[in-house]
Amino acid sequence: MRRLVIVLLAGSALVTGCGNSQSPQDELQVSDTVTAAQPASSPVPGVAPEGTVLPLDGQVTAVTVVDSARTAVVALADPPALRLYDLGQPTAEPRTVPLPGRVDQLSTDGATVLAPVRTANALLRVTLPAATVQTTKLDGGPVAASERAGRTVVALAASKSVAVLDGDKLIHTVGGLASADQALLLNGGKAAVLDRLHTAVYDLDAGTGKLGAGLRAGDGATNAVTDIYGRVLVTDTRAGELLVFRPDTMIMLQRYPVPGAPYGIAYDEKRNLVWVTLTERNQVVGYDVAGGEPVERHRYATVRQPNSVAVDPTSGAVLVASAAGGGVQVIKS
Repeated sequence: MRRLVIVLLAGSALVTGCGNSQSPQDELQVSDTVTAAQPASSPVPGVAPEGTVLPLDGQVTAVTVVDSARTAVVALADPPALRLYDLGQPTAEPRTVPLPGRVDQLSTDGATVLAPVRTANALLRVTLPAATVQTTKLDGGPVAASERAGRTVVALAASKSVAVLDGDKLIHTVGGLASADQALLLNGGKAAVLDRLHTAVYDLDAGTGKLGAGLRAGDGATNAVTDIYGRVLVTDTRAGELLVFRPDTMIMLQRYPVPGAPYGIAYDEKRNLVWVTLTERNQVVGYDVAGGEPVERHRYATVRQPNSVAVDPTSGAVLVASAAGGGVQVIKS
């Protein structure tokens, strides 16, 4: 098995974020024909999923946990809605919050869930436990958001840019990307942007609105999270790897093999575990990422097509959601 811990400081894979060219001369472009990586199609499960499965018809597109409200939030594609599950009684009937369109990524900072709706050009803030909804209009097709201490960054798919908000006020719009698929806030006003078409991670100064250097992230980067060390952890679905970056200096710290088409990713900061779903195998794996390279601590069978995963920070339970109508799985790790 390959185990690489590498540092990249410069070279053909490191460029400044100064344009969104998709020509063959683009140093971060993987090939002449650019397509974003997708989750692998899952086989019919050969073993029963671990833990408890909450039945749920339809495709789940995202899941997150609001710890302060002890609520799991699940996004459904059709009809677009959020289902709110009481983590104390997960089998009880969930509440439903209708959405104006499909949501593909959810995030939370405190008691509020950020739900970007691309087709409505809107960022919804759903505050729990009351489930009140505040809508901020954002042109450009918002698909992902991250918020810390009143500052918000939003990835805009249609305009291939990132919006920076102070509260609900737009203060910067940052371009220069082939695609803007995820924006993540770190401590100190720094941010990172995941560009799936370039399969790259970019450094972003949310205070000045300046896009910094970009670094190649494997062969097909798909999803990312941040950890308590200020690093960005990325699933490379095509190459089957977990990548770890330090965006403020834009270096790759770790590159670890994860066979099985890693896709969904979630981070448990209390236990320093990163959870990665393997859609090719219907599995979820928990890695300890405190040291110099990831160490596998847990591996569980999941529902079919486990595209989304979240962690309950209080109990450590892992929630895996099926994009094939298989429901939401709760694993007490």
